[in-house]
Amino acid sequence: MRLGMVIDLKRCMACYGCQMSCKTEHGTPPGIFFARVLKREEGTYPSNRMIFLPVLCNHCEDAPCVDVCPTEASHYAEHGIVDIDHDKCVGCHSCMVACPYTNRYFRDEKQHYFGAAGPTPYEVARSDRHPEGVVMKCNFCRPRLAEGKLPACVDNCAALARTFGDLDDPNSAVSRLIKERGGFTLHPEAGTGPNVYYLAP
Repeated sequence: MRLGMVIDLKRCMACYGCQMSCKTEHGTPPGIFFARVLKREEGTYPSNRMIFLPVLCNHCEDAPCVDVCPTEASHYAEHGIVDIDHDKCVGCHSCMVACPYTNRYFRDEKQHYFGAAGPTPYEVARSDRHPEGVVMKCNFCRPRLAEGKLPACVDNCAALARTFGDLDDPNSAVSRLIKERGGFTLHPEAGTGPNVYYLAP
């Protein structure tokens, strides 16, 4: 089994539901978003339009972040998920430099949303569990998967733009979408073998 995701760019309306549900699920510190929605305008008036691109860790089959990690903190977990063992991470930034998608983050010190006012109850409950001096990233919500749930970004996509499943199963929804609609990955020239695919708008 090789887990992956398909994101339908025709359905995505940049509601930021994926971004906010991910932040809520993981309690990431200020400025850190494992799931993001990038936006840009294309064309000229009156034929211009907004292009939305949801991004997250691609959980590559040949992940350069895993190859360069000197402590094996970055590793392949079950079903092709790329994750980080925070007990092994020394914060050297090698994986951040190696990732061609810039989907890794470093927490150098504790910051709070309201600065000198100190942490909110939410931060105490969620954000303060993240260690300082280590790299962090999306892990396809492994704890949720262990409970039989979908990743938070998939479960909370109002437009149903995200599909999650087994890429090794030719009959799975993700495999069928990629085949039928010509799914593509970002930066194929990097040769990393991403497990996150996109469907053209």
